[in-house]
Amino acid sequence: IWQIRFPRVLLAAVIGAGLSVVGTALQAAVRNPLADPFVLGGSSGASVGAVLVIVGGLQVFGVYSLSVAAFAGASAAFVLVLALARSPGGHASPLRLVLAGVAVSYALSAATSFLVLRADDPEQVRSVLFWTLGSLGGARWEYLTLPSAALIVGTALLLAQSRSLNVLLLGEESAVALGVETGRFRRNLLVLCGLLTGTMVAVSGTIGFVGLIVPHMVRLVVGADHRRVLPAATLSGAILLVWVDVVARTVIAPEEIPVGIVTSLVGAPFFLWLMRRKRGAFGGEGG
Repeated sequence: IWQIRFPRVLLAAVIGAGLSVVGTALQAAVRNPLADPFVLGGSSGASVGAVLVIVGGLQVFGVYSLSVAAFAGASAAFVLVLALARSPGGHASPLRLVLAGVAVSYALSAATSFLVLRADDPEQVRSVLFWTLGSLGGARWEYLTLPSAALIVGTALLLAQSRSLNVLLLGEESAVALGVETGRFRRNLLVLCGLLTGTMVAVSGTIGFVGLIVPHMVRLVVGADHRRVLPAATLSGAILLVWVDVVARTVIAPEEIPVGIVTSLVGAPFFLWLMRRKRGAFGGEGG
């Protein structure tokens, strides 16, 4: 239990909290209620890195090769999105960021599919599929160190900027009038979110919808103030993914369902409901 179950539960809590915090920050940064941690191409970039290790056998860092490659892929994708989103004047608007993220995600997904098609071993294909759907089955104590540290530091930094996050929701002109350097603040915020996302997916694979669902659930209870939303999202995301992992492990025991399948089964209906809202934004704006 100490060597297998406990680190898995803790890793699920850390990953769930991290993805939820990033989702909360990104929805404010790009002023889009449908934004999640993978809107900037992190998921697709991590997948390319992981597939290169699984299919290409690039075991440069031993047992940590998969995590390192996934983190590098997610970070590289994020940097590419930022570069593509910048206008000639050096400004990256929320719309340009989202569009660049979608474009990069599609391109990297195509690269992943090509690499999988080149795989000769069916077991490699199965490993790729399992990783891209998210899994906590390989949890170890040593895998907790970096995500936990990143979560603590990242959440503390975001909490320190809660006022600026609140101001961003008022719009570009209002934020500038209230003293927020929106371009610089958004860029720093996205760098932090990109690094957090890369750190999380490097050990868990791509687990979708957690960063989309949790922030909205939390806002329904505590309102739109990020001084309350961020701590609540951290706790709620941790609890959600721990229970999702329990379901994934037990529903067809002794076999295991990838965690991403369970989150998608929950997240897809929520996503559709969100799309149907007239104004689906923050705090009391929906209807």
